[in-house]
Amino acid sequence: MDLVKCVRVGLDRILAMIVMILVLVISAVVILGFSSRLLGMPFSWTGEVAGIGLAWLTFYGSALAACRGAHIGSPSIQAVVPPAWRVVVALAAEIITIGFLVLLAWTGMQVVQILEGSRLVSLPAISQQLTQSTVPIGAALFILAELLRLPETLEEARRGGVDPIEEAEDDLI
Repeated sequence: MDLVKCVRVGLDRILAMIVMILVLVISAVVILGFSSRLLGMPFSWTGEVAGIGLAWLTFYGSALAACRGAHIGSPSIQAVVPPAWRVVVALAAEIITIGFLVLLAWTGMQVVQILEGSRLVSLPAISQQLTQSTVPIGAALFILAELLRLPETLEEARRGGVDPIEEAEDDLI
């Protein structure tokens, strides 16, 4: 196995573990919040923590999807592009995606810096910088996943792309 693929597999495993932990934690927090309200003794922090957890799950889950090549894309567009242009279209799509993610990471870092000294309303011991750090970190992980998957993406484009109908049929089987 080459180094790029080895690193991608490692990143995939780490992200899958993070996503699994986040799903379990969010589920526990929501159940705790529901149960405490049902018993008439609600915790004030469960809604805020569950919302933050959902944002974290979104960013880390997106990076995991990118690592697996399962994020939102338009394979049908690539399939109708003439074969000579498929690699160019795939590369252009990657450049646009990574460009957006660089902008997102940069803006996310600015937001984290602006939030210096801010604390959560219901849990003042927790910094808002920590909770919002998922934006630049998630964007950076997404960029890394895109770059690690780039050779495979370009190879798929050289071979003619992925037929979305065949892929959907394979998923059903």
